Amino acid sequence: MQTGLTGFMNAVVCLCFVNSVILSQAADNMEGNVALSERPIRQSHSLCAGEKEYVHKRKQIVLHSLNTLEINCTADSVPHIALLASGGGQRAAVGLVGSLHQMEKEGLLDTLLYLGGVSGSTWSMASLYNDSQFSTNMDAAVSRLFDSPSVKLEQAVDWLGERAKEEHFSLADIWGVLTSAGFMKQMDLRCLSDEANRNATNPYPIYCAIEKHCFTQGPIEGKWFEISPHEAGFTELGLFIETSLLGSKFQNGTLLEKKKEMDMVKLQVSGHLDSAAKEYLRVWIILDKVIALTRITVKDTTALMYLDKLQKILEDKVNHSKTESVEAESMEERKTLFNQWSQELLAAVETWSQSLDDGAFKTDVSFLINQVIPLIAEWKWGTTGNFLYRYQESSVPACLYSNERLQLIDAGLVINVPYPSFLGDKRDIDLIIAPEYSAGNMFETLTLARDYAAEMKKPFPEINDTILEDSDWPKDCYVLEGKEKEPTIIYMPLFNRRNCKDAEEFKAKMDEFSTFQRPFSQEKIKFVLETAKENVKNNKETLLKEINKAALRRHNKW
Repeated sequence: MQTGLTGFMNAVVCLCFVNSVILSQAADNMEGNVALSERPIRQSHSLCAGEKEYVHKRKQIVLHSLNTLEINCTADSVPHIALLASGGGQRAAVGLVGSLHQMEKEGLLDTLLYLGGVSGSTWSMASLYNDSQFSTNMDAAVSRLFDSPSVKLEQAVDWLGERAKEEHFSLADIWGVLTSAGFMKQMDLRCLSDEANRNATNPYPIYCAIEKHCFTQGPIEGKWFEISPHEAGFTELGLFIETSLLGSKFQNGTLLEKKKEMDMVKLQVSGHLDSAAKEYLRVWIILDKVIALTRITVKDTTALMYLDKLQKILEDKVNHSKTESVEAESMEERKTLFNQWSQELLAAVETWSQSLDDGAFKTDVSFLINQVIPLIAEWKWGTTGNFLYRYQESSVPACLYSNERLQLIDAGLVINVPYPSFLGDKRDIDLIIAPEYSAGNMFETLTLARDYAAEMKKPFPEINDTILEDSDWPKDCYVLEGKEKEPTIIYMPLFNRRNCKDAEEFKAKMDEFSTFQRPFSQEKIKFVLETAKENVKNNKETLLKEINKAALRRHNKW
């Protein structure tokens, strides 16, 4: 997790859960009253039938891959291997593509049974899974990072115009479409549930979030939320619905009205700023990012000049605010001051939009601004229908039972790697490959996962204290050996002793590629991509050794 001002800024950049999947939920599912099964909520800590079938098929591909690598394995002893990618904004999105690209080159990608992600890594997951056979052609995924043309602003605005009519329209839609159009350069309108009927060419995907109400006032069991092509629900509660029903209206376990699949988004907001400062900063950061992302979708020089002007107006206001005294004696006075500054920022944007010359750019931008400003004031993110509303089951926390809506936010606020969905008997993982793209304290995702596992009474390998001493300048690979039911974890920091000569350079690289910045240049994208690829290449022998041990371990279970 991030802390302080930097943490808050880093968190806001990771607002989007799955950019293309956000858009995919806009596909043409029918709305209206629907009669489905009498029990649309599944209560179980076992795999659903759809995932079980997919995994069974995927194991045939994994088996062939292991045999090609000359790893002894039979159909009954295929190891359960998962790659769990961390969050980290663009750094994570690009880094994951690089890691998978090199794994394909080394013949390792098809050893993966699962691929899990949170926050930034899910941006690239959503893009990758648009191709039902990306595992066999990662060159194409890399090409899209460099060669794909950006989506035009008018396309994004047209999409938003339709979404604005919906009940759960929020800042998530605006952020999602601009990020998808700008960072990932696509407007993918498929549904996540469409992947349920695919063949098993790719690892089975798991996207993760947390539920805000339970995070702030509920038990740990109600926090972690996972979404797969087949099901969506609460990992520890063992309560799920079909993914196609996520966002529909439920009460007491009954489906009242089927709606379009929800927009899955994540947001992480640090609690270490006082609330007054946070209100002001979030307005500034959102406006700044909307401008940056809008800039990517336009080519007209006059439009770009207008955006430059708005950028300067806002920066001048923020800089002026910094020169004023904020040493107010009470929190109430601070809130009043920050609220005044927030309103001034929003008013400046409205004035700017009205000053634009008439034309398509003004029409599109005015629509965007008119949608953004009210939602910033309300700070509305990621809301969707709650399938546990008034559900008569003792395990349902009060914070879920009493709310008609879920609010799914960035899982990085709990753990910036999707460990919770892969611990324990449900998926029975033998080996976790964990490329670390996070911006926070090194090894923090491991220690947080260890503590989470202890609280939930799930197996987790021991973390030697000597490893934690490397946090300022980590090695490129660590192996946490699992015993009995504990998974083995291969932990691979993006920046490390192989590519940074000392702790000072390591810190400089973390700062240079921080999460809180405007979209990466082509040079930065290439650097992160190649760095992630080198990490896999340099540690191929370690990966092979642990994959081999995982296969032996699975064989011994039988």
